[in-house]
Amino acid sequence: MLRRGSSGVKSPSRLTQHDIHTDETITLRITVIGRSPAWQDANGACSGYLVESDEIKILVDCGNGVFGKLRAQLDHRELDAVVISHPHGDHILDLFPFAYALIYGPLRTAGKPMLYLPPGGREVLRTIAGSFDKDTLIEDAFETVEYVPSDGVTVGDIAIEMAEVPHFTPAYAMAISTSAHAKFVYGADCGISEALVDLARGADVLMVEATLPAGQTADPQAESGHLTPAQAGQIALDAGVGRLVLTHASDVLDLEGSRQAAAAVFAGPVEMSAQGSSWNL
Repeated sequence: MLRRGSSGVKSPSRLTQHDIHTDETITLRITVIGRSPAWQDANGACSGYLVESDEIKILVDCGNGVFGKLRAQLDHRELDAVVISHPHGDHILDLFPFAYALIYGPLRTAGKPMLYLPPGGREVLRTIAGSFDKDTLIEDAFETVEYVPSDGVTVGDIAIEMAEVPHFTPAYAMAISTSAHAKFVYGADCGISEALVDLARGADVLMVEATLPAGQTADPQAESGHLTPAQAGQIALDAGVGRLVLTHASDVLDLEGSRQAAAAVFAGPVEMSAQGSSWNL
């Protein structure tokens, strides 16, 4: 049951919080650190989502602008792991300032945080880092692992199941859950996807991109890598999720129009993500 908040577009400067539970203990908290597409909103950041359980803090994606916004939420040294959905710049570029902070700033007491990369991700980061610093910059700061998507990732009491979704490079949606069965699904960047529908079935919250403007008829090539709001609403409807959150849409769009277009398809609660918004599951 939603106990606070509404489904309209939120101001990026104001934190909004939703409790999606009854009298049970909150087992999973999701906070939007950055929600922009390939270029940042004014005063915003690209993709980055903080997921917290009672034991663990994970950052899902770390696009440009995310690291500074993350530091406004917590001490970056408290983070247990970063999990990357795919190696496009708006999902990885702030790993570099993050690495500098870990190497040259105050040290963590727990050793390196984990960095879970999609297959081939390590080489992408080495290529970028090698153009301006040591190619092992990221590996010097993080304990890097290239995950096997079919195996998923487990960090403490958080389990992440993955499914490849259509994009311009291999990308992986994530179903993030705890032993108490709270379930949050992040669609990464994707086009129309039955795999995402299957992954998201019964999720408390589905956060999925709505990069394309409401009403746009995309050419087949573009449509294969991104979603319109109506397509996002159809995925939520087919998956039977509790709540749909749209993200990865630029502030130059009519975001309320995008929300309404998704709500015309999916009858459950629909909102547009905003920096600082959070959900307690």
